[in-house]
Amino acid sequence: MEGELMEADIVVPWRLSFKKIQAFDKYPKGQSTRRWKHLKQILQAENFHDSSPDLPNYVNIESPPSTQPCKRICDITGYEAPYVDPRTNLRYANAHVFKTLRSLSPDQVHQYLSIRNAAVVLK
Repeated sequence: MEGELMEADIVVPWRLSFKKIQAFDKYPKGQSTRRWKHLKQILQAENFHDSSPDLPNYVNIESPPSTQPCKRICDITGYEAPYVDPRTNLRYANAHVFKTLRSLSPDQVHQYLSIRNAAVVLK
């Protein structure tokens, strides 16, 4: 059986035309055009170029406050909430959530407000 396979006249090209050329075929060892940097090298380059400690970088994660207004989030669903219930002062996203808000007890409303750190005394 092994002899039959050795005598077969099958010719397979070395590189198939429909396959992508691999990087190791295109660039032999040591001749790559792209040089990868490790995080340590990036940090050293930033520290070398940036002498100002006020600018945010990988080492100093502090950044200035955002200039964009904060998003209002629905207290029940977590979606963006364009509406606020005037009675409970809870934020809601749609009419279905509004019906749910109106069915909550005052203790539950107070718990939702305390989660958001909006301590409001309800009447």
